[in-house]
Amino acid sequence: MDESFSQRHPWLKDVAGLLLFGIAVLIGTVLINTYIFRSFNVEGPSMEQTLKTGDRLIVDRIPVTWAQLQNKEYIPNRGQVIVFKNPLFTVGNPDEFIVKRVIAFAGERVVLKDGKYTVYNAEHPEGFNPDDANHGEPGSPTSGSVDVTVPDGTLFVSGDHRQGNYSYDSRNGLGYIPLYDVVGPVSMRIFPFTGIRTF
Repeated sequence: MDESFSQRHPWLKDVAGLLLFGIAVLIGTVLINTYIFRSFNVEGPSMEQTLKTGDRLIVDRIPVTWAQLQNKEYIPNRGQVIVFKNPLFTVGNPDEFIVKRVIAFAGERVVLKDGKYTVYNAEHPEGFNPDDANHGEPGSPTSGSVDVTVPDGTLFVSGDHRQGNYSYDSRNGLGYIPLYDVVGPVSMRIFPFTGIRTF
């Protein structure tokens, strides 16, 4: 009786199993990175002392995914640290993704004067400091001078290292961040191990 092809080549079954496993891992990784969470490294001083170069972050994609499933735009909370795609990114630029803190939303007036931000909106026509609820973060004072109204569909963001030009953000050239460019809020710093924390 003649042997079947698979009986004559038993190693093919092992190769096929490995290929299927590799494909499953690849698909699982893509799905996790797209819909559940992503990991990013911090580069540069713009978020010191909150975050430093070499910090490894986990960004929560679930709120963004949930908003998309409801056909809505994801809007982070004020004061949240978020990662977003650089709206000015060009090929060859290393800064495709940036981490900053949310200061203001569409329709709000942002004034930067005498080293601090003041945000004006319908709920607070007299203005308020958007950093008051951030538990000592970010650093101060904040350099520069700004008086703008945030356009529809965008966010005004700022780094936490605000003296001089350490942070390239909405007050000094980066501009407003389209909501569709937001990857998600930073949920945890997982490295260095001595600095693990949630946000």
